Amino acid sequence: MKRNTLILSVFAAAAMLCGACTNQAPATGTESAAAPVAQKGSIVYFNLDRVLDEYDMASDLSSVVETKAQSIEQELNRRGNKLQSDVNAFQDKINKGTIIRSVAEQQSQKLAQQQQEFENYYAQKQAEMQEESAVVMNQIADAIKQYLDKLNEEKQYAMIISTQGGLLPAPVAAGSAEFDITDAVIAGLNAEYQKTKNQ
Repeated sequence: MKRNTLILSVFAAAAMLCGACTNQAPATGTESAAAPVAQKGSIVYFNLDRVLDEYDMASDLSSVVETKAQSIEQELNRRGNKLQSDVNAFQDKINKGTIIRSVAEQQSQKLAQQQQEFENYYAQKQAEMQEESAVVMNQIADAIKQYLDKLNEEKQYAMIISTQGGLLPAPVAAGSAEFDITDAVIAGLNAEYQKTKNQ
């Protein structure tokens, strides 16, 4: 359980970093378009930032989440603008003295209730988006982990390490290109995803 939590937190952190890395690949040696030549028992690595950038499933799921986030943002703006308009109209009546005290108190209470409802709605939608983002990251992490397990069963590497970061990638700051399986991982993940998509 602890291991799964660690894996998921690594992928979640990678997703956040991914936006800031602007598609820079780490300086881990020359990349080859050919399949990796690492032998059975080798320690190999892949660039997680590139995988998250170029994995079709990650792109598709991120687009869905982004579209939903934009829709929620539009609705929040609409509700916020309506509330602000109501507050401004109420304040205008108060300033002009065109409303009696008892009515002003009732409207003030109504506006306070509307404000509370807006804040509750905002908090609810924020929680929904955080949950949905976590679910998407878990789906991506699970798909990558399953593929890596399958790949390792076939290739029988001693270890597969993920590296990330553009300037000085960690934990693999430099390595021979023959041990960089990033292209193979991306190609394999996309092939697996296309199969499931077409079913």
